[in-house]
Amino acid sequence: MDSRDLRVSDAEREHVGQLLQKAVGQGMLSLGEFTERMDTVLAAKTRADVNQVLIDLPGIQLRPEYVQQARVQNAPAQTPAPVPSSPAAGTMVIRGRMSNLSRKGRWEVPPALQIDTRMSTVVLDFTEAVMHTQVVHIQVNDYLGSVTLVVPAEATADINGIDPVASSTNSKVRSGAPFGPLHLVVTGKLHFSSLTVRYPLGTGLREFLR
Repeated sequence: MDSRDLRVSDAEREHVGQLLQKAVGQGMLSLGEFTERMDTVLAAKTRADVNQVLIDLPGIQLRPEYVQQARVQNAPAQTPAPVPSSPAAGTMVIRGRMSNLSRKGRWEVPPALQIDTRMSTVVLDFTEAVMHTQVVHIQVNDYLGSVTLVVPAEATADINGIDPVASSTNSKVRSGAPFGPLHLVVTGKLHFSSLTVRYPLGTGLREFLR
């Protein structure tokens, strides 16, 4: 089988996305062209599909390990492929592709959450959630999407661990050491995305009236 016909992995899609971001930074692609090519990458099934978004970009190439991986996969099988490591115990994974994802009401919140999304809208409402720990760690890896975290009054959040690439982050809640019912520690990467942490609508007015 030709290496171009091999199935493409999420890791390869992410790597190609990083190459396209590099091309935007070097002025070789506009944001519109980046969005169109990322659509192709996210829908790609084979290496030939992802290679076509890089073919006209000088100096932008797949990392050698992906080329080597293709050669290994073409060779006769000798040993089983390693099984990908699963998320750590106690971690909830929220994964979506071009989807609307939400958690609200009395959903159970573990000590750690992992958001892995592409071109999706994610809303996590913690106001009525069942918490197992005061501090919840959230790791985000999002492309071309939006993530909204709604926390109860008196909750705090730390989003300093976010690495945004052409993205926006906005925390409308208190920061600092945890002292309320919930403290979110948000880390990870945003690629042409947005992240918002806020209290429920009307919280400021209710506090004013009190």
